[in-house]
Amino acid sequence: MKVILNKLFEQQRLTKKEAKSILIEIASEKFNEAQLASFLTVFMMRPISVNELTGFREALLELAVKIDLSEFNTIDLCGTGGDGKDTFNISTLTSFVVAGTGNKVSKHGNYSASSVSGSSNMLEYLGYKFTNNQDILKSQIDKANICFLHAPMFHPAMKAVGPVRKKLGMKTFFNMLGPLVNPSNPQNQLVGVFNLEVARVYNYLLQEAKQNYGIIHSIDGYDEISLTSGFKLFSKNNEEQITPEDLGLKRLNQSEIFGGTTVDSSAKIFISIIEGKGTEAQNNVVLANAAFALKTLDSNKSFEDAFEEAKSSLFGLKAKDCLTKLVS
Repeated sequence: MKVILNKLFEQQRLTKKEAKSILIEIASEKFNEAQLASFLTVFMMRPISVNELTGFREALLELAVKIDLSEFNTIDLCGTGGDGKDTFNISTLTSFVVAGTGNKVSKHGNYSASSVSGSSNMLEYLGYKFTNNQDILKSQIDKANICFLHAPMFHPAMKAVGPVRKKLGMKTFFNMLGPLVNPSNPQNQLVGVFNLEVARVYNYLLQEAKQNYGIIHSIDGYDEISLTSGFKLFSKNNEEQITPEDLGLKRLNQSEIFGGTTVDSSAKIFISIIEGKGTEAQNNVVLANAAFALKTLDSNKSFEDAFEEAKSSLFGLKAKDCLTKLVS
């Protein structure tokens, strides 16, 4: 690690091979907290290169606990987190809305490192038991249209750095990696990122993939469609900027999509929305994200049709039914 840190402190970049090698060593828990914190901090102070991110990604996927869900046509809805906006659990709610439309969701997630409640915090609070048992996960996605892959159970490196990330309390490159390393290798993905530079790196990496994908970045910094500003949407063949008004939706204030200050208060917001009792602002944010997920699954679908399909799932309590089946 000392050699790598010296190289990084001299403002050099890692090769893909070096990045892969050091992350494999991190997964084997060879380093102490001070070394890990120093290593993570470097990438909080300057942009990560494509080679570095690719090397880290290859290491995580090589080491991952493998899960085969290829018999299902799945989508992952996952944000990088780390946007510092403290919203309610938008991508997790969106996942259940999409599952409620009859589509299969393989949701990859983790505890929050920089906000109150990540997807793992929320699902654990609601009574979900994390597992990496393939038979159980297949049964869940078959019956509930959704399964949840808690990242530390599949990625030893994420588990190894978890305590340090939590103590740092800031976004690290592991936020960038999370959406890129779903161990089930879903055929479709809608991912939100916290800045435009990361969006472009993602677009470069995912161009090589055989999956359908959309990458979302809200211009005012959210890693999802927030409706508080316009947003960039990258896909395999296109890059466009879309405003709430383009979608026929009202532009929101940031306070309207703020989350709770504890997991308990975040859960109250989550339950209220999935029971169809959210505010118009909360509902529209979830539905807009769900609509673009549905458009990722079927590019011929109009936003209006996808939005109506998502509304039927949310207000018909189909999304809630998927949650009930998953937790039980």
